[in-house]
Amino acid sequence: MLLGAFAARAEAPESAPRPMPRPAVFGVQELVTASPTAPRRSLRPQPRPAPPLAEAVEAAVVAATVQPRDPVGALLQSLTGTRPAAAAAAPDVPDVALSDATALAVARSARPAPRPNDFVRLASAAVTTPRAASRKGSVCGVAEIKGEAIAPVNGAGACGIEAPVRVTSVSGVALRQPPTIDCTTAKALNDWVRKGVIPAVGNTGGGVARINVVAHYACRGRNNQTRAKLSEHAFGRAVDISGVTLKDGSTLTVLEHWRSARFGRIIKAMHSSACGPFGTVLGPNSDRFHQDHLHVDTARYRGGSYCR
Repeated sequence: MLLGAFAARAEAPESAPRPMPRPAVFGVQELVTASPTAPRRSLRPQPRPAPPLAEAVEAAVVAATVQPRDPVGALLQSLTGTRPAAAAAAPDVPDVALSDATALAVARSARPAPRPNDFVRLASAAVTTPRAASRKGSVCGVAEIKGEAIAPVNGAGACGIEAPVRVTSVSGVALRQPPTIDCTTAKALNDWVRKGVIPAVGNTGGGVARINVVAHYACRGRNNQTRAKLSEHAFGRAVDISGVTLKDGSTLTVLEHWRSARFGRIIKAMHSSACGPFGTVLGPNSDRFHQDHLHVDTARYRGGSYCR
């Protein structure tokens, strides 16, 4: 009996016979006529297409194998404004609708952009020296200015400083020769070192370790000329800087490195950043008297800072 049932199933037709038309109902005597286009028998249903879910699963698996875009590379590309070399060489990918790509898909895997040559200096310039936490040993009411208040300086004629201070360091950077100056000049010196000198040097030689002061208070005329008008040095409002000593022991000087292809940008950046904190800034391009140092003072002019 079982073998007979299997044999009958094996001989089943590919399609079922067309059913006979129903007789008239509700008093209608005519038979319902079939449509002339109706097939004689019902065809076997076609197989269903692949479900959309399978396609979605396959696309998700493919997208999961694609590495996501490097966020560091994207950040450097936005900062430097340059396109990664690998991306520049690759052909353009046409735009596709969001429905044609998964959320994880990327047009191409971008190689991080190379760092700029002065990346360390740019990074260090973005972070200024943290302010000193302790006011011990500070003067002029600023924690970063270390030194001591000294007795008034009474110079000959108009020379002198009413409330002088002797400064040993500013913003954590030592001064080779503690200058005798007034507090206005001490504050300008501190601001300049913190916002100008330290960022200009950056990580060159490990960073700046010392500011080389070569002149401060002196009762003399401008440029040491006997008949010249009194210099700002005569009032404790000026400092002369010959250069900086770095943490690795090397020294950058105005005389040797102002026109240097390698270190000239550092000395010139120091010079330009002094314009603002100080009223007068003089360097090698000003005259023959300032070939070996930067002169900075707090004299004020109606037209603003005088920088040359």
